[in-house]
Amino acid sequence: MGPAEHGTGRGGAAAPAHSQGEPGIARTRDGRELYYQRLAGPAGAEAVPTVVFEGGLAAGRSYWAPVQAALADVAPTVVYDRSGLGRSPAAPAGVSRRLPALADDLGDLLDHLGPQGPYVLVGHSWGGPLVRVAAAARPARVAGLVLVDPSDEACELLFRPAMRRAERIGQLATVALARLGLLGRAYRSLTAALPPDAAADMRAEGYTVAMTRTRGRELEDAAGDLRALLENPPGLAGLPVTVVSAGRVSPGMPKAVRERATVSHAYRARQSPHGRHVVLPEADHMVLTTSAAELAEEVRRLVENPLGAWVTDEPQTAARAGDDSV
Repeated sequence: MGPAEHGTGRGGAAAPAHSQGEPGIARTRDGRELYYQRLAGPAGAEAVPTVVFEGGLAAGRSYWAPVQAALADVAPTVVYDRSGLGRSPAAPAGVSRRLPALADDLGDLLDHLGPQGPYVLVGHSWGGPLVRVAAAARPARVAGLVLVDPSDEACELLFRPAMRRAERIGQLATVALARLGLLGRAYRSLTAALPPDAAADMRAEGYTVAMTRTRGRELEDAAGDLRALLENPPGLAGLPVTVVSAGRVSPGMPKAVRERATVSHAYRARQSPHGRHVVLPEADHMVLTTSAAELAEEVRRLVENPLGAWVTDEPQTAARAGDDSV
């Protein structure tokens, strides 16, 4: 079933019943079901790429709702739940949830939506390397990438033992809070930034013990997945890449970590001949809700002019200057 068969579009047509669009089910190559929602975009949207959003570690579709809303008059948009998140059943035991497997699932979703594309892939945090791997598998159907405060192998902090300890502690705390029914309280500000229907979905689906099990599986060997990218960088065939960094610190990202992450983002943008690095000063790591309108503007730039998205009247950022070192 292709994209045109979902949603109603605009220009006088009825609005979708849910702010994130009409539901659908895509099947992976091994038969698993992935739940997605699609907003049809404006009239004439078939002339522009479809924007497909990929969440961070164990993050489902709901927190993209503000960015989707800001792009409703720009392009069709698709959000989805990886296996074990939201309304997508968990992958059976033994089915890998490592980065290459997650990228394969995203590729299967794109095949379902329309194998030729074109798509703009937007990935937040752990979704950043994920969309890079998926794009490298079929770059001809990808119009560009927007990496939103991504995890990046160019940041040496991600390989340090302290990061592994932080991952273990974070997972234990997440499981404990979910079991006590308190995890949602830790993310009240995020949930409050969503439209009512997406917020209700997030409260019902985003803070469960089942989610924490998926989180643990996705964390199985994050350092190993990143090291594999260092050793065999995904070939993006010169695709335009916009990298968006948060300008503010946040829990888990103190000043020193924030600075090194931003340097790695500038480096990543420089690897594309059409790279753009943007720092959003009011955003913290949850850019999707703390600077949704500004993030949507960067996506719009890439959708409307992929090869010229990096051209700006403003001074070029570090992503367009300096050497390739990090």
